[in-house]
Amino acid sequence: MRTVKQVAALTGVSVRTLQYYDEIGVFKPTEVTEAGYRLYDDEALKALQQVLFFKELDFPLKDIREIMADPGFDRARAFKKQRELLKARRDRLDKLLALLDKLEKGEACVSFDAFDLSGYLQILEEFKTENAGTVARHWGSVETFEQFIKKVKADEAHIAGLAIRQYGSVEKYTAAMRDSISHFSENMEKMEAMKSDGTVQKNAALMEKLYSSREKDPASPEVQAIVGELIALGETAELNIDKGEHYWDMMIDWYLHNDALIKTIDGQKGPGASAFVGRALACYFGKDV
Repeated sequence: MRTVKQVAALTGVSVRTLQYYDEIGVFKPTEVTEAGYRLYDDEALKALQQVLFFKELDFPLKDIREIMADPGFDRARAFKKQRELLKARRDRLDKLLALLDKLEKGEACVSFDAFDLSGYLQILEEFKTENAGTVARHWGSVETFEQFIKKVKADEAHIAGLAIRQYGSVEKYTAAMRDSISHFSENMEKMEAMKSDGTVQKNAALMEKLYSSREKDPASPEVQAIVGELIALGETAELNIDKGEHYWDMMIDWYLHNDALIKTIDGQKGPGASAFVGRALACYFGKDV
């Protein structure tokens, strides 16, 4: 048996992190002594190794806890899957390094192979295969979902660019989509509930109130109060969806510069409506536009 300090020295995981993993149920010690010391046997170390592989692949801790606690968890199958995902990540990094080497040497090289969405597409294919009933229920049919996958493939470069802008990298985007898809049914149920509890209607009413205030200063207390209500309403939805660290930056940019969105909003709400919302959001989040 090893103490928590010995496990920390062996694995490189800090003592505090091991204690935290125990507290949230991700990785428990084999036993705890009467004096309160955590002890770990070889089987526990194997479990920690599995946890670290999941962490390396950007799995959220709550998902790791659920996976590890599943009675049907197959360690050998998990290792095989993790190996495939890590190899895909390694291949992508190799492409990035090769591209940087060429650019450093001054070679003319315009390549976007390193920014592919193969990981995301794989997640969609697996979700379709393993959740046919859920797909049919929420998408109308499996065929409709397959058409969606085809559209993603056809517009891969554009979607990858948006993913990098919103999430910072394709890998972060893929991890967020994996998490979102794992909670797909739960999120759909919450969205349906939002229609019946008045949340959707309240959001629409607040947007109308914001559009009708476009003659005012977007930084005014009245306008900022409306924006604050909209943001707070969205946060109360508690959907398991990671929007990415740059989500609001993108929304501001779209309201201000996306020609298609501006044409639609201004056509419905009046000239300048889209830009007004963009400036109001920018003021709320302290962004310069």
